[in-house]
Amino acid sequence: MLTTDYKTGSPNWVDLGTPDTDGAAAFYSGLFGWDYRPGGEEVGGYGVFHLGEKTVAGGMAVTAEQGPSAWTVYFQSPDADATAAAVAKAGGAVVFEPTDVMDLGRMAIFTDPAGVVFATWQPRRNKGLDAVTEVGSMCWTELYTGDVAAAAEFYRSVFGWEINEMPFEGGSYTMVKPAGAGEEEAFGGLVPIAADPVEDAERPYWTPYFEVVDCDATAAKAEETGGKVRLTPVFMEGVGRFAKLADPYGARFAVIASAPATGP
Repeated sequence: MLTTDYKTGSPNWVDLGTPDTDGAAAFYSGLFGWDYRPGGEEVGGYGVFHLGEKTVAGGMAVTAEQGPSAWTVYFQSPDADATAAAVAKAGGAVVFEPTDVMDLGRMAIFTDPAGVVFATWQPRRNKGLDAVTEVGSMCWTELYTGDVAAAAEFYRSVFGWEINEMPFEGGSYTMVKPAGAGEEEAFGGLVPIAADPVEDAERPYWTPYFEVVDCDATAAKAEETGGKVRLTPVFMEGVGRFAKLADPYGARFAVIASAPATGP
């Protein structure tokens, strides 16, 4: 599970690029209770979504020329420049060179060899999201890709991830966690895109999951307010009930009402 005890390679930020920040803010406010606070000129208008006083995501305006509306997951790095070099060496591409964001941290944006966008955040004054795993915050990540083995090798070489297979009836699920972390610190999965039962899943992508109290009600609310239900709510024993959604501008994400944790 995600925690705010961020380690090298763990997700520590997520942000939304959207053509309509006001419309997106209204949508996510209705869905998760978020409050969007736009930034000033010094950060190019980049804003932050809050849940109460805790940061849960970032947000910025993008044009059609800059790319489609999408969520981007950031992974922690102690050295963004070294991560950029590792990405290039492993066959990925540096889309946005490592750059200081005032004294908050240093960031860069990449694509993996399959063309999937992801980013890195080297924390300084901003250590990352204030809340994860709580209701209304990011709790899991998944990469849908055409070649799980190749993706695992790429991200392992860049971030040092440890890869484990979790068996389930009829197959297994590839889980990832920071190097040296316990099994309970797994934060995401690598999934064959062919196994994604969604009509528009041809394009490989990272997707964040956000924790909710009621998956069905959240999915219905998303549809009522202009979003799309890409995968209707599904229950998985020991995991919870989840759905795949898109906001009114096409940014893909998922929600889950996680199964209660069980003791030893």
